Amino acid sequence: MLKNVDLMTAIITPFDENQEIDFKALKKLTEHLLETGSKGFVIGGTTGETPTLTEDEKLTLYRKFVEIVAGRVPIIAGAGSNNTQQTIDFINKLSQINGIDMALVVVPYYNKPNQRGMINHFEAVAKNSPLPIMIYNIPGRTGVLMAKETVVKLAQNKNIQGIKQCNTMEDLEYIVEHTDDDFNVYSGEDAQALFAKIIGANGVVSVASHIYGTELTRMYQSLDSGNYQLAGKIQRQLTPKMNALFMYPSPSPTKAALNKLGYQVGGCRLPIATLNNDEKKVLFKKLDL
Repeated sequence: MLKNVDLMTAIITPFDENQEIDFKALKKLTEHLLETGSKGFVIGGTTGETPTLTEDEKLTLYRKFVEIVAGRVPIIAGAGSNNTQQTIDFINKLSQINGIDMALVVVPYYNKPNQRGMINHFEAVAKNSPLPIMIYNIPGRTGVLMAKETVVKLAQNKNIQGIKQCNTMEDLEYIVEHTDDDFNVYSGEDAQALFAKIIGANGVVSVASHIYGTELTRMYQSLDSGNYQLAGKIQRQLTPKMNALFMYPSPSPTKAALNKLGYQVGGCRLPIATLNNDEKKVLFKKLDL
């Protein structure tokens, strides 16, 4: 399903002036991302502001997005919560949307489960999910880290088919080394994009690809053709810009940059504050926009 999909975009959710989902803007942005090299999408993740979307909004967003993408690339849809039964119930609704390839299920946040609790949670979800599962391990947001050994154990479950990993490069190496080749491993850290592919991971689930998709695509193409020097140069040039896209709470910098470039994706829903003019000036200078 995700073979040869190295660059995936964790796509933002555009809002109009009334803070409603702007599907026209979403279509325009999606076409831009496909044209600049995105080979798949995560919709309804952190970058998509799903904590501020209702269940009905999420399901409508996913249905509309499937229509926009029209089978051109894989779609992974955010479905996780910190409530195991609620996650199972939502995935069963999600599975009724033809065109969703996988469900992204975050490590439970706030509750702070231990490793055994995480294993039980994901095994229960996988057992009851009509869709294959991708684990989302992001300790900076969940408050707990799924240990690399736990990831490897869960990777043996046939319905858990991948991970979006946001932690150290050493943990990413361990997961790649100790899982089967058909287990999909993605870094969720843009600064690890080149490293991830070099060590044998699939690639990256990117936020920076909203702005720098062409450059990321060129980087991966350079790597594939054996031009490691150019690939490394592109990553080094992009890393400060990637970091700048997280200098304020995400996705507010990415949305500000897209608006600057003419995509009119609106602001963020509270509690994420839309950037003010002073913040935009600082960001645009770092991004050379």
